[in-house]
Amino acid sequence: MIPFRDHNPSGTVPYVTIALVALNVLVFLHEMSLPPVRRQQFVLEYSLQPREVADVLSGEPVSSGQRLHPFATVFTSMFLHGGLLHLLGNMLYLWIFGDNVEDRMGHVKYLLFYVLCGFGAGALHMMFNAGSPVPTVGASGAISGVLGAYMLAFPRARVSTLVVLGIFITVIDLPALVLLGFWFLLQFFSGVGSLGAASAGGVAWWAHVGGFLVGMALLAVFQKPRETRRAYVYKRRQR
Repeated sequence: MIPFRDHNPSGTVPYVTIALVALNVLVFLHEMSLPPVRRQQFVLEYSLQPREVADVLSGEPVSSGQRLHPFATVFTSMFLHGGLLHLLGNMLYLWIFGDNVEDRMGHVKYLLFYVLCGFGAGALHMMFNAGSPVPTVGASGAISGVLGAYMLAFPRARVSTLVVLGIFITVIDLPALVLLGFWFLLQFFSGVGSLGAASAGGVAWWAHVGGFLVGMALLAVFQKPRETRRAYVYKRRQR
């Protein structure tokens, strides 16, 4: 299932969401402009490597010749992507769901919320992959927090979704609660299925789970007071 728009106008210009999309795209374009060897070095320098963070937490000193401090890479890794499809998928979800969450919180609080969700996503990923040397990149952990907040704030909002089952392709409108609830369960059970597997590249399932849960938890703290929120009226898409 691939969502491509929601029927939930925000009523404000999502400046932070637009800026985040632009920043991710610009970093990716810079990454792609580098020669292959330098590109690999760039990713290694700014990606999150769980084993390095675990070493620092256990008391080992950071070597003077090391790249960024491992703690800093929890942040910088949120703006790197492993390929064009990785970038496009993340930016699609951020664009669809970010504007409404930004409207619910306000621009400054939403930016802080986004970063904290990224930190929470990285923390849970490291918890389940503490010994992994595999670089982790992507905005999906932070965006998962946006999805978690959206699901709680706008459970009845309709989301147009492309459904592909073999040769059967259709578009259906699903409540956000159904679509994002299913998405979260998929991430959770995929994460459970990955437990015990050897460290390898792939999807950071637990980062998605962590970001989603942090986003749900932080919504109550970051959203505007009820009396200042925009009133939303959900309508079915006109055919």
